[in-house]
Amino acid sequence: MSTTLLLHILILLPVFGYVVSLCIPERFEAAISSVSTYTVALHFLTFVLLFFQWISNSGLTIDLKDIVIYKTAGYEFYLDFCFDKITAMYLFVGSILTFLVSIYSRVYLHREKGYKRFFNTLLFFYIGYCITVLSGNIETLFIGWEILGICSFLLIAFYRERFLPVRNAVKVFTVYRIGDIGLIMAMWMSHHLWHQNISFMQLQNDQLVNTQLEVHSPVGVFIALMILITAAAKSAQLPFSSWLPRAMEGPTPSSAIFYGSLSVHIGVFLLLRTREFWEHQYTARVVIVLLGLATSIVASLIARVQSSVKSQIAYSSVAQIGLIFIEVGLGFETLALIHFAGNAFLRTYQLLVSPSVASYLIREQFYNFQPRELTFEDTWPKRIEHSIYIWSLREWDLDLFMARFLWNPLKSVGRKLNFLNIHTIFWFFLPSYLIGIWCLYARVDIPDQIRDYLPALFSLIGLSMVLKSFTERKNVLMSWILIIMNHFWVALAISFNEEFKIDQVFMYLSGIVLAGTVGMFALRKIKLLEESTDLGNFHGHVYEHPRIAFTFLVACLGLTGFPITPTFIGEDLIYTHIKEDQYVLAAITSLGFIIDGLSLIRLYGRIFLGPHIKTYHETPYKSS
Repeated sequence: MSTTLLLHILILLPVFGYVVSLCIPERFEAAISSVSTYTVALHFLTFVLLFFQWISNSGLTIDLKDIVIYKTAGYEFYLDFCFDKITAMYLFVGSILTFLVSIYSRVYLHREKGYKRFFNTLLFFYIGYCITVLSGNIETLFIGWEILGICSFLLIAFYRERFLPVRNAVKVFTVYRIGDIGLIMAMWMSHHLWHQNISFMQLQNDQLVNTQLEVHSPVGVFIALMILITAAAKSAQLPFSSWLPRAMEGPTPSSAIFYGSLSVHIGVFLLLRTREFWEHQYTARVVIVLLGLATSIVASLIARVQSSVKSQIAYSSVAQIGLIFIEVGLGFETLALIHFAGNAFLRTYQLLVSPSVASYLIREQFYNFQPRELTFEDTWPKRIEHSIYIWSLREWDLDLFMARFLWNPLKSVGRKLNFLNIHTIFWFFLPSYLIGIWCLYARVDIPDQIRDYLPALFSLIGLSMVLKSFTERKNVLMSWILIIMNHFWVALAISFNEEFKIDQVFMYLSGIVLAGTVGMFALRKIKLLEESTDLGNFHGHVYEHPRIAFTFLVACLGLTGFPITPTFIGEDLIYTHIKEDQYVLAAITSLGFIIDGLSLIRLYGRIFLGPHIKTYHETPYKSS
């Protein structure tokens, strides 16, 4: 077989398996698990064939520009796939571990209510993982990146009748959203640096990269910083480390494959894949090394005082990934890949056997108790030892840091926007939007001093609406409308940049209108069927209305720019047309998209997930 055909099989085989698994009725457990197992096994065999062809071809990078999805005079959105030693290692580890977890889960989750849902999500995750590690440019990588994010949310909230899994799933999604926007910002500035969607293969051209960075050094630093923030958020490095143990609320198999092995190492993959870009920026390399070192020290200290075996493994994995960051920053690419494989296999094994080992150790401690041996911490002064112990027990207040300096200020601003209601939107913001459209068509007559500030002003109005949606506690329909209006204000703001044509505006807003209409229909349907849909509590309506819940989730994904509507390409177009000196506009728009995603996932979680409000449903324990 040709390498092109094998690459296509590697991409399409998980998609085929996923579609087949969706068609199998829930009662056929053996068939559901078998489809997952055989799909991954066939995928591994295909990978082996491609690997040997690649070796026989002297290990040269295979790059395949596959499909051009959208193209204009100055913009091209295309899918690009590549295969090299980084992809080979990640596919090798990913296929073996997914295969093992599939076999393990078919017995572990036997007769579980969400058996089919678990295997469907597992195969969907594998689709995203394969797209990510086979990606040949940032745009293709971002498709897989988004799939990994939503699969994480769904598997953490697998036990959706419990309070803590749902709350922690939302928490993890907030961190992922920061990483998403960091990747979008890196794409934005890279478009202005090269005036095209550059592939990872092109980054290996030292002359191309160095020529641009010599002229645009600050731009290179900004892109490297955005890539680092994205990698740190995905790989649970400081200050984002606290989300990883929260993600362990899902089933043990998903914890093993997501947060012990594959998903948590994708940040390392991003650094390795973009290494040619930032390796000559010594400031970026120093920051990567220092971040990895600080994370390793802090995570090791926290892991030593955890009472939960899953939390111990989670923080131990974070510490090892910090060491991998150091190796990547120092330029030891091959060592980092070997370290990734070893850490992934070890953490998966530890998590899969953790229930058995925990019970064994409890019995062993009961019958054969031995005093704790002295450790090197015992040589420290007691005041220092006790202080570090307390700080580690509190997980160095990482959750408090994120809440105090990021989420609480945003919530505080949102609560000050209580004047926003349906009447205010109709009588003030709708006329304001019409005035904004008039300003757009009459912009040549508006003085430059005013016109230059209008895009940021309109984007700020959109941000205020989504902030209000984020803190809304009563009217769910108004919260949904505010999110939709944010996108319209963003489209208006970017339209002041002449290159953003009307057909591109329609393409971006077409997905918003479609998803918004579907979501509005789902919300009105659930309000007719259920009395309580306020946002002050979790309602758990998914149990009695699973189809409405699924429809609303798809609508939420459409509004967040998930690759199921033209809005996904539209968001990339929006950032392409934000000029490189419009940092304020880019920052406001990015913050709006972050809160937009959080508000949407909050709406879905509050209305459809969590303990059911009706008393005739079983009331579960808060945590798993």
